[in-house]
Formats: sequence, structure tokens, C-alpha cells
Amino acid sequence: MAQIPAEIKSDEEFKVHIFSSSSELLEKLHQKWDSVKKPYPAMYSSIYGGIILDPAMMVIPIDDHMVHRGHGVFDTAIILDGHLYELDVHLDRILRSAAKAKITSPYPRSILRSILIQVAAASQCKKGTLRYWLTAGPGDFLLTPGGCPTSAFYAVVIDENFSQCKEGVKAITSTIPIKSPMFATSKNVNYLPNVLSKLEAEEKGAFASIWIDEEGYIAEGPNVNVAFITHDKELILPFFDKILSGCTALRLLELAPKLVEQGRLKSVRTANLTLEEAKGAAEMMYVGSTLPVLPIITWDDKPIGDGSVGELTMALSDLLWEDMVAGPEPQRLKIPY
Repeated sequence: MAQIPAEIKSDEEFKVHIFSSSSELLEKLHQKWDSVKKPYPAMYSSIYGGIILDPAMMVIPIDDHMVHRGHGVFDTAIILDGHLYELDVHLDRILRSAAKAKITSPYPRSILRSILIQVAAASQCKKGTLRYWLTAGPGDFLLTPGGCPTSAFYAVVIDENFSQCKEGVKAITSTIPIKSPMFATSKNVNYLPNVLSKLEAEEKGAFASIWIDEEGYIAEGPNVNVAFITHDKELILPFFDKILSGCTALRLLELAPKLVEQGRLKSVRTANLTLEEAKGAAEMMYVGSTLPVLPIITWDDKPIGDGSVGELTMALSDLLWEDMVAGPEPQRLKIPY
């Protein structure tokens, strides 16, 4: 909550400050950022037409339709050991999401890709995330973007530390209504159901929740996919027809057959799973970009399998982590700092 000066005794005494100049406002913004570690080393804005290194200037116009109407899509790429991981598949996905949202990119794909690589290089960040948005753009406060001169593209590098997850977590079944497939299958900024679902889990002492679709099948987590290993040693992920096609989950499906070749897994497939079938799994995990695999050991306060981190779960995690730190191109792209 914002701080109110102690000397103010009533609402009538509270006066809103009016900034007399842009320099006064900029000084105030710098005061904020000078007192904290700067987690955002670089941002790109098509509105500015360049890369910004001053966090005080990393802003989005309030009349951008992404801000007041939710008319925007986004995606993320991992920065690890000075490389961008799976940039191209994430870039392809944001363009698919934009098409569904009727947002036309201000630049062709090749220019978007070049911008993302350049902003990652300018950031000097060796480990973190690169998040980017395509929006209907700024222009007015109407419902549709007819008054917006052009769409917009933003990208920001987030300096954050993450490592391979090895400890098990709790999950719950979400009571928050699931998104319809039309909206769930694209990565748009309308994340209120996702936020409420995650908050619901945290309030119950769990890491995250799991959605069940209207037919009673397992869907996904609030910002992660879920995967299961049966007692017959089958790796099963839910079909992607009603949920987001997670890039990390898709990569896991490509890598997991290595464990089949080794005789550790029987098969790898996607399928519909009922709640009963899923809770009867031998092992269970969340799958997402920075995890890349997070073991789930209890669900709705009941153990999954024997309630411990599964051996095959960690073997899958090792496959993905190795791919992130030493995988071949095009999975890893060296950032030209």
C-alpha cells in the first residue's frame, strides 16, 4: 500500500502532488530505482523505436489497448549461460497468438527476432528471462483498436536466478473456472483466472493448482503444463487441443524417447486423463520454462505414488536441463554481447 505522510490526519488534508515538469517526474522515478537492485537491465519499445537501459524510462503508454482492454499477447525465452533457449519456437508461438487476437505485428518475424537478440545482448544478462509482447498499440480508450495508428512491440530482459528443481511440491485442484479453449490455447495477457488459480494454491500452502476441463479431463496449471508417469512407466501429457501448447512440454516429448531407448520408460504419448487416473499415477510433475520439471509429491493433500520425488521425473528433468545448458542449435542461440 502507498505510504501516506504521518502528518495527514484526514482525507480532506490529503493533497495529490502535481508534477510541474518531466524533469521533476524523472527525478522522482530515479529516486525509486536508485534505492533498489535493478532487475530489468534492458527494454525495447517500438513506441520509442529503440532499446532503453534506464529502468525509470521502461514504461508503456496507458492508452495502449493491452493496458486497458487486455488486447495483447506475450511470450518468454530463457537466457542461460549467455544463450537464448528455444527463441524460435517461442517467437513462432507469439505470432500464432497474435493472429488469433487479430493483432498485426509492426515488424516482420525476422526483425522481431533481431530485436530480441539485440536487446538480450544490450542487457549483458547471462541468466534470466526475455519477455516480449505484441499489442494492438496505443491510441485511445475505446474497445476496438480502430483509433490506434499502429500495433506495438515491447520486450524486457529480467535478471533472475533459477536452477534445476529437485524438491517436490504440493498441488491442488483449482476451483477457479478454466478458460475456454479459444483463449487457453493462445498466450494472451488476460491472466486473471491464472492469477486467482495460483493465489488459491498459495493460500492453501501449495505451489500451484491444476485445472480440470469441462469433460472431467486433466488440463494444465496456471502457467505450466502437467505430466504423469504411470505405474506401467508411460509418460503421459494431456492433449493440447484445449490448453496452451507449452514449448518446454513439447520439447520434453521430443527428448523423452531417449528414456524409452534406454528401457527406463515404456512409452511417451499425449492422452486424455481423468482426475482418478491422474491421481493414481506413480509420478507427477509440472513442466515449464524455468523449472524445467518440478516434481509434484502431493495433490489435494494425498501423496502421488509413494509421496517422494520420482526417479523418472528427475531423469526427465536431467534431459531438459542438459538441453538447456548444452543442447544443439537451434535450441540454444549464443547471444552476441
